Amino acid sequence: MIVYGPVPSRRLGQSIGINNIPPKSCSYSCIYCQLGRTNRMQVNRHEFYKPEEIFHEAKLKIKQLNNKNEYADYFSFVPDGEPTLDINLGTEIDMLKCFDIKIAVITNASLIWMDDVKEDLMKADWISVSIDAVDEDTWRKIDRPHRSLKHQDILNGIVEFSKVYKGTLVTETMLVDGINDHEACIKGIAEQLAVILPKKAYLLVPTRPPAENNVKRPSKDSLINAAEMVHSISGVDVECITGDEKEEGFFFSEDIVNDILSITSVHPIREEIVNEMLKKRNLDNTVIDNLIKQDIIIEYLHEGKKFYRRNINDI
Repeated sequence: MIVYGPVPSRRLGQSIGINNIPPKSCSYSCIYCQLGRTNRMQVNRHEFYKPEEIFHEAKLKIKQLNNKNEYADYFSFVPDGEPTLDINLGTEIDMLKCFDIKIAVITNASLIWMDDVKEDLMKADWISVSIDAVDEDTWRKIDRPHRSLKHQDILNGIVEFSKVYKGTLVTETMLVDGINDHEACIKGIAEQLAVILPKKAYLLVPTRPPAENNVKRPSKDSLINAAEMVHSISGVDVECITGDEKEEGFFFSEDIVNDILSITSVHPIREEIVNEMLKKRNLDNTVIDNLIKQDIIIEYLHEGKKFYRRNINDI
């Protein structure tokens, strides 16, 4: 399914996900990506789905929520790849506005130097852009960008966008131990944020199974020091995201298998959350066991916790 959830978002409340990019078309292959390595590296925008198809699924989802007296705070474009690769992004945002629900786009900002991408993003209510590093070497090491991308173009594009965007702009920095959590790197990011002046700067750590096994979260002291430095240099409000999502808040319909597949294709879920959802419907673990046996769902252990993720090679 293209439209999934709602899922509990640590930044956006109850968020209906819009998966407008199939796995895994992206301009980056980040070492920390919860969906694994990118197997379709690209920077050219084109159509992946018809806007009408996305609108139709969104309409069905809203009807489903209304029937259960549930709600959503946002439609969030947070797909299996980079959402701005979708050339119909602006059209899709326009079509979704009829539901009177705010619209968010979480982007790596790799294409924000393009005028048409800026125009599309201007239509959203809330935009998150990634800034994992400001120096070229660290950027290439952590984000592993498409070879045609130029880092300075991206940073300049973010600054230009920040000057004209009227909605809520935030930044997102994933800190990885030994890669971009040292003082010089944090100082550079903070100085860049002082120019952009986002509403909030989010510092994240890997909490779900990453693309590369050697990716580790920084120490607590390192994270605290990073937050203090970013705030003191940039003056921007900083928030650290280090925990797991709550068990409550995930929306599952009567077709729980389809829901599990839709959510785990973009959002690995912890074992205890799936078990609780099955228990509420008087179902046992046979449901998830069968998906694993068919190689549709993959089990992962990360920091001692079991996660389920959709096998994107099966899609």
